[in-house]
Amino acid sequence: MSYKKRIAITGGAGFIGSHMVRLLVNKYPEYLIVNFDKLTYAGNLENLVDIENKPNYIFLNGDVCSEKDINGLFETHQISDIIHLAAESHVDRSIDSPNEFVNTNVIGTVNLLQCANKYWANKNEHIFYHVSTDEVYGSLGETGLFTEKTSYDPRSPYSAAKAASDHFVRAFSHTYGLSIKISNCSNNYGSHHFPEKLIPLMIHNIMNNKELPIYGKGDNIRDWLWVEDHVAAIDLIFHKGVVNETYNIGGLNEWTNLDLVKYLCDKMDEKLNRNKGESQKLIRFVKDRAGHDQRYAIDASKLCNGLNWKPSVSFEEGLDKTINWYIDNQKWVDQVTSGSYQEYYKKHYHNR
Repeated sequence: MSYKKRIAITGGAGFIGSHMVRLLVNKYPEYLIVNFDKLTYAGNLENLVDIENKPNYIFLNGDVCSEKDINGLFETHQISDIIHLAAESHVDRSIDSPNEFVNTNVIGTVNLLQCANKYWANKNEHIFYHVSTDEVYGSLGETGLFTEKTSYDPRSPYSAAKAASDHFVRAFSHTYGLSIKISNCSNNYGSHHFPEKLIPLMIHNIMNNKELPIYGKGDNIRDWLWVEDHVAAIDLIFHKGVVNETYNIGGLNEWTNLDLVKYLCDKMDEKLNRNKGESQKLIRFVKDRAGHDQRYAIDASKLCNGLNWKPSVSFEEGLDKTINWYIDNQKWVDQVTSGSYQEYYKKHYHNR
């Protein structure tokens, strides 16, 4: 079959990536969507069982750190565009193993850029879309918002690696003429999220009556973005955003970690038929993360005003959908939290 576009989505079996793959496969039957994923601990093909037999979907097991794998991706499937999501993404893991983050997030991105530059003869006909994070901007005080013009000030090995990858994408545009688009998003939440990040971890622990570890005083502030709104924004920017521009994507809300966890506790007490306040008794404050950024908050007005995007759900509505998904999909949670997850959890939360 002849496809209008042949889009590779790197990291397409992960949390955000699987939502991205699902949206594009279902919305654009005239596109071939190639899911290119190494299948590390956070990549799970069970995230995509509902679309795995669609005629315009292909999975290719590959590593962005392998030039051979990337060349095979381009040669076999004649890739016309890339949405690059493959990344090591957890700050705690980056503190333990910064080299892994440099390899995947920086070297992997450069490998993709070099391959795209080699295979795409007419650079204007192809898009290299790089998905990044608001953490590259550093940490905010009590006021202010990150804009697309905010200077970079990464504070962790994770955000430093993502900042470096952002710079390489822009450098390849400036030097070689690649057509690129970049978006920087706030904290994502939603279904199919590996339970190492705050919201899925807390939901999982509340369900199992386990302690709820909160770093420091719990006063760190984050802006929260429902993952389905995030991928809808990526779709919009990919198709209608200005080439060689950057867009911030935020959920337009801010919560302290402690207030968020208390809210989750109360909502889950309702859903699990527990006495009100029962789950809040599980909260335990643990030693703070090294170099823990105080506040992230995004100004998404460029995206909202320029492309008429806005979140489709309130944070409370998105959380309700997320909680329901985890309650209804306990088998998925049990599978992804077996084995090595137990050792990771013990290391990061039991002995603090």
